[in-house]
This record gives sequence, structure tokens and C-alpha cells, in this order.
Amino acid sequence: MIGVLTGFAIIGTIILVGYIIARTGVAGDHAQFVMNRVAFFVSTPALLFVTMAQADLRVVFSSFLLIAVISALGICLVYAAIAVFLLKRRIVETTVGAMAAGYVNSNNIGLPVAIYVIGDAQYVAPILLFQLVIGTPIVLTILDLATNPKGGRGLRNLARPFGNPIIIASVLGVGLAFFYDRIPTDVITPILQPFALIGGSAIPLVLMAFGMSLRGNKPLRAGSGRKDVAIASFLKAFVMPAFTWVLAYFVFGLRDQQLFAAVTMSALPSAQNVYNYAARYNAGLVVARDTVLVTTVVSLPVLLLVAFLLGGH
Repeated sequence: MIGVLTGFAIIGTIILVGYIIARTGVAGDHAQFVMNRVAFFVSTPALLFVTMAQADLRVVFSSFLLIAVISALGICLVYAAIAVFLLKRRIVETTVGAMAAGYVNSNNIGLPVAIYVIGDAQYVAPILLFQLVIGTPIVLTILDLATNPKGGRGLRNLARPFGNPIIIASVLGVGLAFFYDRIPTDVITPILQPFALIGGSAIPLVLMAFGMSLRGNKPLRAGSGRKDVAIASFLKAFVMPAFTWVLAYFVFGLRDQQLFAAVTMSALPSAQNVYNYAARYNAGLVVARDTVLVTTVVSLPVLLLVAFLLGGH
């Protein structure tokens, strides 16, 4: 269980630093905006390119990938149905809320948890692949089309999101992964090292920008979309792990460490990238921020419970 606590201690500390930066004004009035843009256009693409290039494809293209796809899409569709038919939300708010409900923090919390709790970081790769190569293009396509008043129609409009640096970097990383083992170390290392160094700033930038967004904003206040946040948080923190357990145990027949890994990964909180994407398109900011905050707090006892129930195999 130390891995769960370690992951949350790391993320909490960096978020606190961001809040202090905003509180003191040491970085100026536009620091949050700049950090979000640098993270979106530079740091995160570099990090994801290296991560996907070094992924073990045998684990990536396994039952874990199918479980990640089915569980995430299922939760997103449930949220979307509630948001559209019951809450009468617009497409942009619905999209961001659905992403918050089904998009897990597989990187800055998932990696420490996978290493220290599960004992193997490779279980993060299938989730990264789905979220970055399948999930993110879908979400960014919807946000692009919904927030661009001059977009027009046609194939050019539909293809615009695939010029997104995050999507390009993820696809290139997966492509390189197919040839990674065939490339000599003295060739591949100089290629990846600059991207690895730049990508090292992605997580701190995203977390600090998130922390800065908390200054002057009281989470879950009246009129801020508390119903949306409550629904997204409940689906993410409780329904998704339970659904994943049913799916992994009864449909895919996973047991022991594999079952533990699948449920643990699904119990991770909403990713800070959800807020980063929402900030980039100026859509659903409050829902994204508050859902990330709530699920980050709630998921700690959930992860500890999962480790207690399934971790003693």
C-alpha cells in the first residue's frame, strides 16, 4: 500500500507548489495559461512519444487493452446519457465530463502505483495506448468541432484534430515501438533522450497549473455544476472499478495479479490532463477541475481497499 500513498504524496506536493505560486504571484498573472500551453504543445507530446516508443507491445495489445476500452467507453457513455438526457448539458460540457468520468490518471499516479503496488509498470501501457491513440483523438475531435466557429464542414474539419501534437506524438511513439528492439542502443538513445528530458517537465507543469487554478476558486460551490461533478466522480471512483472487476473476472477470466492490476488501474482518479484539455479549449473547466480534485481524494481509500481485497493473491 506504500505505493498508493507515495503516488498521492507526489501529486499532492506538486499541486500545493502550484497553489503557492499563484498565491504569492511569483510567476506573474499569466503563468497558468503559459504552463498549460507548454504542457499541451511541447512537454506532454515529448513524454508520450518516449513512453509509447518504449512500451512492450505484447502487453499493450492484450486483454488489458480490451478491458480498458470497454470499461472506459462504458462509463463515458453512461455519463453522456445522463448529461444529455437528464441534465440537458451542451456537447462541450458533456464531452469534458465524460472524459473526467472515464479517463484515468495512468501516468503521474498510475506509474508509482503500478511499480510499488502491482510490482510491474507495464500494466500502464495498454491504458496509455487506449487513452492517447483512441480516446484522446475522439475527445479532441469533438471539442475541436464544437468550439471552432469557423471550422466549417467536411473532411478538412474532421481531420483537423489529428494535427494535434499529443495525438501525433502518441501515434509516432507506437510506430517506433514496433522497431524499438531492432534499433541499436547507441542510435536510439540519442534520439529519445532530448524528448525524455523535455517530457520530464510535463507532469510538474500540468500539476502546478492545476494547483494554480485552485486559488480563488471554491470547489463544489453552488451553481458550479455540482451535479455534473458528483455524477462524474461517482462513476469514476466507484462504478468504474466495480465494472472492471466484473468484466475482468467473468468475461476475460483474469485471476490473481492480472485481476488485481486491471481493477487497480481502473480505480485511479481522473487525470489532470482532463483539466489541461478543458483549459486548452476553454470548455467545462469547472467540471474538469472539481472532478479531478474530488476523485483524487476519494480514490485513495478506494485503491487501499482494492489492494486489501485483491492484493493478497
